[in-house]
Amino acid sequence: MDVNIFNETDEKLDEEIKLMLDVLNHGKEKLNVLDAIFNVIIVNNDYIHNLNREYRGVDRETDVISFALEDDDTFNPEERILGDIYISIDKAKEQSESYGHSLKRELCFLAVHGFLHLLGYDHMKEEDEKVMFSLQEEILNEMGVTR
Repeated sequence: MDVNIFNETDEKLDEEIKLMLDVLNHGKEKLNVLDAIFNVIIVNNDYIHNLNREYRGVDRETDVISFALEDDDTFNPEERILGDIYISIDKAKEQSESYGHSLKRELCFLAVHGFLHLLGYDHMKEEDEKVMFSLQEEILNEMGVTR
């Protein structure tokens, strides 16, 4: 499989991981990036806080961080390796409760969000945000992952 999900926490997430794989594979098909490989790593707040501080200079935890290898011009493997997505299980739980939806939905949302970042989508400008967020919702809705 071209999407690898690693659970680096003590949480039992078998159902969530299966759904995330299905959703991400659907996203790959929808966007015609079938040749791409990437990883999703589920971590705790401490781990993602350290990543955020070290690589982004932001001294707090966050919900998802993507490291896109295609942004690095010196990296040119024979296979298309998009990069890594780190998701905080702690933030996902907190946000699923805050937004009133399931942990499955929140993890899938964060995974798709990170995946789109790996592909170069961003939400720094309003018009880019509309495109990215609309695509996120399309992918999730097409897979029945709704609020």
